[in-house]
Amino acid sequence: MLDHELLARLLSRALRNGGDYADVFCERRNALSYRLQDGHIHESGLSLTQGVGIRVIVGESAGYGYSDDLSSEALMRAADAASLIARNAPRRAHGSIPIAPVAVAPLYDQHRTAHAASRRYADLLSRADVAARAFDPRVGSVNAHITDEVQEVWIAGSDGRIVHDRRPLVTLGVQAVSTSAGDRGSGYAADGGRTSIAYFDEHDPEAIAREAARIAIVNVEAIPAPAGEMEMVVGAGAGGVLLHEAVGHGLESDFNRRGVSLYSGRVGERVANELVTILDDGNIPGERGSLSVDDEGVAGAHKVLVEDGILRGYMQDRLNARLMRVAPTGSGRRQSFRSMPQPRMCNTYMPNGESTFEEIVASTKRGIYAKGFGGGQVEISKGDFVFMVAEGYLIEDGRITAPVKNATIVGNGPEAMTRVTAVGNDSRLASRHYTCGKGGQYVPVGVGMPTVKISAITVGGTGA
Repeated sequence: MLDHELLARLLSRALRNGGDYADVFCERRNALSYRLQDGHIHESGLSLTQGVGIRVIVGESAGYGYSDDLSSEALMRAADAASLIARNAPRRAHGSIPIAPVAVAPLYDQHRTAHAASRRYADLLSRADVAARAFDPRVGSVNAHITDEVQEVWIAGSDGRIVHDRRPLVTLGVQAVSTSAGDRGSGYAADGGRTSIAYFDEHDPEAIAREAARIAIVNVEAIPAPAGEMEMVVGAGAGGVLLHEAVGHGLESDFNRRGVSLYSGRVGERVANELVTILDDGNIPGERGSLSVDDEGVAGAHKVLVEDGILRGYMQDRLNARLMRVAPTGSGRRQSFRSMPQPRMCNTYMPNGESTFEEIVASTKRGIYAKGFGGGQVEISKGDFVFMVAEGYLIEDGRITAPVKNATIVGNGPEAMTRVTAVGNDSRLASRHYTCGKGGQYVPVGVGMPTVKISAITVGGTGA
């Protein structure tokens, strides 16, 4: 996207006032999207994005400038803007910065550049619409969407390294709405990953649509959820949203370096039941949160965050890793060239335990089975969370009974991890469609876990 000579000049210009480190992030993104509503293609779009972001790090601070004008004059102005962060810092001699390419081990197709024909996307959405409506006559409304993008990045640092990564990302999602006797139920399902549209040759849209319709029917038949403290069984796969939000964000290094997370300064301490191990992987081929290199040019890595209940470390970007005197973990991520990187999750999950799903349910006297979650929020400094249950059921005397609706889960992430009493042997990553927000930036992620039992949680509901 930019030649090496210009990259070297930009780095030198960015460091002209001094600084500890500088990098240049170049991005080109081509994204295609279609949306179906009421059996027709309702909208479509093609977006082309390209630009350059330049960062200078000085101590605990960073300056940033960006431009979507790729002329050398505009890019030099962006470098000047970033360099202002160092105007009061001691001058350091940087001189000319030679740039040398570094090979990247690809985790996905590095050669895919073109989209399929328009009718291919329309056909996939039409098939999903037909399958969802055919699932049950009570399904009266179906919306479906598909996105297909390729993002290319080049990252050059003042350490002399430059890396290139071409990142595909495709998603097909279906929302179904059912009605019965005046009640409404909705369901959503999606799949995809860092792959191409050919993924849906083997993972057909009909299966995704039927899953969305199934959840919609479950919810239209559901009874009001009871309220109070009870046991909770968290579903394998999609239940990982709870782990991601209630615990994962608290293990990102910026919150811990600033001392605003409940996990700050607790590496080596027990933070969860001994049954709990939490991992974050950026190097699982094809997964939505995987990266051959992160947005700072660091290779995606396997990270052990919690092991047998003991906190082992945090997810690190370059800035926070340097200040905490540890190595970066491939966790520096950004939404686009307009944003500075932050420490973020990639694919966060729990590995297998020893219990079966049947054993966990049978051991539950009175509780709720939260198979999947909808929206929610968490307060990082306290770990308190509130989540809506997208698909839930009562457990009574060791048996799953009626589906429930309008259930919310209220609790505290670290406290919930100490109340884990069983971990299933059915760990898996959820279908690949999750997006995480932090600091106004959104990035694709993966979530997952086995079936997990928590001994007590507060359930908000409207039923007796």
